[in-house]
Amino acid sequence: MSRPAARVLTLLELLQSGGTRTVAELADRLGVEGRTVRRYVDQLIELDVPVESVRGRYGGYRLAPGYRLPPLMLSDDEALAVLLGLVAGRRAGLTTTERTAGETAAAKIRRVLPRHLAHRLDTLLEALDFTDRPGEFATPDAGVLLTIADAVRHRRPVSIRYTDRDGRRSERTLHAYGIVAHAGRWYVTGEDPAIGEDRTFRLDRIEDARTRPGSFEAPEGPGPAQRVLSAFATAEYRHEVTLRIHGTAAQIRAHLPASVATLEECAPESGDWLRVELRAERLDWLPPVLASLDRPFVIERPDELRDLVTALADRLASHARRA
Repeated sequence: MSRPAARVLTLLELLQSGGTRTVAELADRLGVEGRTVRRYVDQLIELDVPVESVRGRYGGYRLAPGYRLPPLMLSDDEALAVLLGLVAGRRAGLTTTERTAGETAAAKIRRVLPRHLAHRLDTLLEALDFTDRPGEFATPDAGVLLTIADAVRHRRPVSIRYTDRDGRRSERTLHAYGIVAHAGRWYVTGEDPAIGEDRTFRLDRIEDARTRPGSFEAPEGPGPAQRVLSAFATAEYRHEVTLRIHGTAAQIRAHLPASVATLEECAPESGDWLRVELRAERLDWLPPVLASLDRPFVIERPDELRDLVTALADRLASHARRA
């Protein structure tokens, strides 16, 4: 390949990375003069690549929005980032119902890589291991995910068919604020206008989603991620737990994250005590967590938790006295 042809391909790659590139920037990256850049642009246009000229102080060249470039050109670092992202996403469960899509995408990328780079990436993937097990989560439908994402962006109502954890089915309209990935699952949070309250739904339990006419205003306050975490912390479960813990928010959050518990400052005269409230279907996991906190605490409710903590303390003391 001649040097001019190589520079034209490099110019295409630079434009493909997005945004508007000035003539001076392109000339510097290509090691040529400005008039040569313009000649290379003309060559791309002759090849039916839609390069747009942007006028003004910050003008230059850019690709027309929505244009799909064949072939996809990735640097070594970009190819590595894409393949590792596919591996990590598949392992964490953050995929769609098209489970093979990530595998076929990775195969397509590896098939067009230079041999030396493909070999290096294979070596890395063979050497790579994880401390956790692969996620085995139900995954959302790709069409549902994209429809809701479009509704979020354009602030349009979306109707959904939903099946809750007890198998009950319902149809409702949602003003979706955002999509949140948490602990290997996809969630959407927003207002249910029929009841005027915020709701959080698992995307894999949504069978169908359709955007509706109209629009809505996003509310002020916490973002979608914080709303999802708050929804988890205040969900309806069997037990309601209230504690007072002596420590900082950071110390408590290290063991009881925002998705599990809410924190509130106690009266100023009480010192460095925080009120902790959470809901749980079971209580047996809480005594070890409180022990690992290694901070003074008071159990306000329920009494059953106090009994479980006492039983754990007795077992630990008994084990410690063994010769």
